[in-house]
Amino acid sequence: MIDFKKYTEFVNAVTSEESKYGGHFQDRLRDLYSKDFKTHRALTAALGLCAESGEFTEIVKKIVFQGKPVTKENLFHMKRELGDIMWYFIQACIVLETTPEEIIEMNVDKLKSRYPGGEFDPHYSENRQEGDV
Repeated sequence: MIDFKKYTEFVNAVTSEESKYGGHFQDRLRDLYSKDFKTHRALTAALGLCAESGEFTEIVKKIVFQGKPVTKENLFHMKRELGDIMWYFIQACIVLETTPEEIIEMNVDKLKSRYPGGEFDPHYSENRQEGDV
């Protein structure tokens, strides 16, 4: 049987000070600000990407598992969610001082390295080289 009190204590013990205490969080934000890291934009991008990806996923889930019909309206809704995802993606590009083109180029290079034959291979998908995350 799971002891939720013990598990809660464990979770608390392995949680960073910045996550547990507002003062530590504020200190970390000040430190990042002094290093010119745009924390506010990074948080906007990270939270937004998760939220909008979840909205896109919700539509797919309902179509695949709950009998929602594939209609022009539902496909349009998915496209609109992709637009929102792109908005947050560009926020992330701003934080990283990069461009969508550079990100795509890096992704292509990573996948070419992962799949040396130029095609998906389950072996390479599961057995990655060191540093391939």
